[in-house]
Amino acid sequence: MELTINHTTKTFDQLPENLEALMAMEVPERKKGIAVAVNNSIVPQPSWPDTLLKNKDSILIITATQGG
Repeated sequence: MELTINHTTKTFDQLPENLEALMAMEVPERKKGIAVAVNNSIVPQPSWPDTLLKNKDSILIITATQGG
């Protein structure tokens, strides 16, 4: 099964259960300062546990950084 994460295709034996599980895998140390879109729709952090992922979904993860 495949997900496109930040324009890179990743293959999984089994897709993560939901967006929250994917985020725990992709950015385990970050809890704040993250914006996520699934198939070009922003998903608020409180909705991550309820956002189920499907094969071929496109995920964009943006993290805030200090500086300018």
